[in-house]
Amino acid sequence: MSEFKLTTVEEFEAATDRLLETGAKVGADSWQLRVKNQTPHCKFGEQGICCRICSMGPCRITPKAPRGICGCDAHGIVGRNYLKFTAGGAATHSDHGREICHTLYESAADGNYKVKDPDKLIRIAKEWGIETEGKDIYDLAHEVAETGLMEYGKPFGTQRFLKRAPQSTQDIWEREEVAPRAIDREVATSLHMSHMGCSSLPEALVRQSLRAGLSDGWGGSMMGTEFSDVLFGTPKPIDTEANLGVMVEENVNIVVHGHDPSLSEMICEYADDPEMIAYAKEIGAKGITVSGVCCTSNEVAMRRGIPMAGNFLQQENVVLTGACEAIVVDVQCIFPALGPLSKCFHTKFITTSPIAQMPDSEFIRFNAKTAGENAKAIVKAAIDNFKNRKPELVHIPDMKQKATVGYSVEALVKVLDGVTNTQVDETGTTKPLLECITSGVIRGAVAMVGCNNPKIRPDTAHIELMKKCIANDIVIIASGCSAQAAAKAGLMDKRAKDLCGAGLKRVCELADIPPVLHMGSCVDISRMMILAAELAKDSGLKISQLPVVGCAPEWMSEKAVSIGNYVVSTGIDTFLGVDPYVAGSSEMAELLTGGIRDWVEAAYTVETDIEKLVDLMIERIEEKREALGI
Repeated sequence: MSEFKLTTVEEFEAATDRLLETGAKVGADSWQLRVKNQTPHCKFGEQGICCRICSMGPCRITPKAPRGICGCDAHGIVGRNYLKFTAGGAATHSDHGREICHTLYESAADGNYKVKDPDKLIRIAKEWGIETEGKDIYDLAHEVAETGLMEYGKPFGTQRFLKRAPQSTQDIWEREEVAPRAIDREVATSLHMSHMGCSSLPEALVRQSLRAGLSDGWGGSMMGTEFSDVLFGTPKPIDTEANLGVMVEENVNIVVHGHDPSLSEMICEYADDPEMIAYAKEIGAKGITVSGVCCTSNEVAMRRGIPMAGNFLQQENVVLTGACEAIVVDVQCIFPALGPLSKCFHTKFITTSPIAQMPDSEFIRFNAKTAGENAKAIVKAAIDNFKNRKPELVHIPDMKQKATVGYSVEALVKVLDGVTNTQVDETGTTKPLLECITSGVIRGAVAMVGCNNPKIRPDTAHIELMKKCIANDIVIIASGCSAQAAAKAGLMDKRAKDLCGAGLKRVCELADIPPVLHMGSCVDISRMMILAAELAKDSGLKISQLPVVGCAPEWMSEKAVSIGNYVVSTGIDTFLGVDPYVAGSSEMAELLTGGIRDWVEAAYTVETDIEKLVDLMIERIEEKREALGI
């Protein structure tokens, strides 16, 4: 076996620099250049003290002008901006979940989409009180999908999945009036509250931010995760590879990018079709390689072992290789820059969703009824494009790492059962993990999530935080672009156990797992909430007492603010490496970093010095252990 070695951020950057040389030859733009053109950023915007919600302004708060024209002060303006940010994220994630509900509703035995995990479908139906006996599985799928869709607009009650939380957490949500009602209602309420002349009291705005976030994490995202599992299979550990070296020069390269697995699953189906592979060979390629970027990549990696080309800030790099026949996108986190960039190469930039239409793209509208023919047309177009490559522009960095991915809650429990003494211990629970934590073999866990952000040297924060945590016997559960940073570096290779402290290394060896566990895409942070809930129930503790923290060191999107709000509201302290644009209000900053602890038993810590951030996380985990006497 070859000697194990992490790939460094310096090596990532050297590979990118070489690709940017190709870009310069053809006059291509890049985010690195655009960052320079946009720096320095607007300080009013960064502090959250600019208001443009009516046309009397825009207003901005300064010592000379401490109130806007309507009389709103910095605290109200920052609070409204924060709530609007949260509403945008909750709407986006939940709309992803809604699309998956619609896809489940269209599933059929002879259709484009089938039920691949009927057991999970039956479990959810029973949980929701839907009769399952004697029903055709597709009739049941349609009934569950319709019930799920009703969660978006029902006039009464709260989200069904809240019942999955420990009773103590449910009681907190009810007491603090943050239990989310219909998902669309929470988004609409947020936009209403932040309209001109409505709420300007920070406490009210933050409380609604928490509720809107919870409607995402325990509503839309959770449905997106659960119904994706029903349709495409519940992930279990699978081996794959990560980084740009997964692209193959001799093959037709199709890159899927975005967040909705309905599209990528179908692209993968047709890229595997013998007819399509034969066609690719006819035109001179050796085969077809599908690889992924962003959360779409996480979705197909954990279910099919499709390799990960990269995360958010590598999306331009796949085109810069000169070897990408088509970059096929669905929704969210897609650079509009991909259009003009693709025109500098032979790459086809194909958009598929009416929600994400962009200039300089070819739009092939994708929907559940026509998914098969859409996907086949896209794969064929990519194959036809192979002959248009410019060989002098082709350069794929020789850089990739092995990764084991796909640790859903179900898979994690099964893996833990493998190290349980079945004569003594109960199987099918999180108790083996709890025993590791209470004995001190593992000190705790960090849920590492989020994006890349050019404000932080890309991937550095994720990788350095993970390395220090695992060296201190803290296991990492990762999703989204954070997970891909780990995979690219090699931290999801089982051999990375050698970087761990003695306790975590032993657990990795016994359970045959890497020290950084891939839990999926951004909507799959809902899996982390279910895991925290199960740990609390199995231990008899509150979620807030567990030695577990959340961390988003490089976050950038509205979705990340929504995620942060539901993670904190679930009782998990959350650590951020980028300020959430609240520095302009001492009241808002105090509420988010301290005051909300009185409401939901957790709060934020914001620290832009990454070395200090990891120390604060470790310190918080140790405080929780000490409070439990373990």
